[in-house]
Amino acid sequence: MCVENCPPPSNRLTRRGVLAGAAALAGTTAALAAAPGASAAPMARTSAARSGNAPRGGDLVIDGGTLLDPATGEVTEDAVVVIRDGVVRAAGRRKTVDVPAGVTVLDAQGRWVLPGLVDSHIHLTTAAEAARTLALGATTARSGSTNFYQDIAVRELSRQAPGLAPRLRASGIFVTPDLGDTILADPDLTPLARLKGGVTSTEALRRVVEVNLARGADTIKTRVNPRAGLAEQDPLEQVYSREQLSTIVATARRAGKDVLCHSYSEKGCHDAVMAGVKSVEHGAFISEQTLHEMRRRGTYFTPTMIAIGGMIGDPDPVLDERGRTYLPKLKAAAKLAHELGVGLVSGTDSSGGSVEPIGAEIEMMHSAGLSALDAIRTATTNAARLLGFEGRVGRLARGYAGDAILLSGNPLADVSVLKKPVRVVRTGVAV
Repeated sequence: MCVENCPPPSNRLTRRGVLAGAAALAGTTAALAAAPGASAAPMARTSAARSGNAPRGGDLVIDGGTLLDPATGEVTEDAVVVIRDGVVRAAGRRKTVDVPAGVTVLDAQGRWVLPGLVDSHIHLTTAAEAARTLALGATTARSGSTNFYQDIAVRELSRQAPGLAPRLRASGIFVTPDLGDTILADPDLTPLARLKGGVTSTEALRRVVEVNLARGADTIKTRVNPRAGLAEQDPLEQVYSREQLSTIVATARRAGKDVLCHSYSEKGCHDAVMAGVKSVEHGAFISEQTLHEMRRRGTYFTPTMIAIGGMIGDPDPVLDERGRTYLPKLKAAAKLAHELGVGLVSGTDSSGGSVEPIGAEIEMMHSAGLSALDAIRTATTNAARLLGFEGRVGRLARGYAGDAILLSGNPLADVSVLKKPVRVVRTGVAV
């Protein structure tokens, strides 16, 4: 079947039916209603967010902590961070910062203060998952896709009630040969149900990307291999060729968007990189040759080691063996990528209602051979560049978002403290 003659997808569904349906699935309507100052017009608020009238952030002074700047590695004791309207206005040693009167003060004495962390690969489908992600220190995230555009609704939730969800780059639905029940996510996808070979033709691939973009996706997620976490699937089988991946990338680029690609096999990783994806996800069998190509092209690497390691000990012997085989390879690949200068970022690949702390992936990076500071950078400055938030996320410096975490100890000496933040601040609001 050819879908080329179908009319282009309408973006009206984004503002009304699709977003409302996704919000209901994600539980965001109730969450917004419960948020301070919320009214009973969620769609009106969504329109306001799209027109730049989303609620401003809070005013807060974080006082007396030890401030770490991941960009420079500088440590400032007895520091003060001033946040106004959700943006950092000043940060530094107490005697160098003017503290405004009448602003709420968060006592950080005895704590280490870092910018909010970034989870570059997570699947958020409910308001509860979004809140848990935020509580564990990820104030910014990138979605690894959802089945029914729930991530787009969570993104709108984060804009309207920043204290309930991380700032989010949404990827909408997965571009994959077998859409399964996701075919029901959008009426503009239903013509694809007649395809006997699934979403594989040039026209079908373009169609899924275009529908995603029309519904408001910030990035596109696809795959070149099946899932490692399903024992019945072969994660080294290749489901899309380099040419098919190139079609996906080209379609996204026409709208100014990039592509993240779920990959395991060496050939799959290499084909994805050569097709022009922005980041390779998982990449257990990625080769040094492909890593060199990634460095040359500016392609990022998200190894999701905590998710892969999570298969170790699974009752299914196939999954247990995959975890034991893949994790050492991923650690070696992450270390080599860092040494070669590949953009290395942290992502938990949390899904299915279980949210892992992004600090656990930073800990994995450290165990792979990165210094504590470089491991922290994978979830701050490196991740900010990947997500297009450089200059806004990843530091607590003037002009950056007022996102912060307070820790019980020194993360440069013990990265495990990143897994349990004492307090989290999102755009000047203490969560």
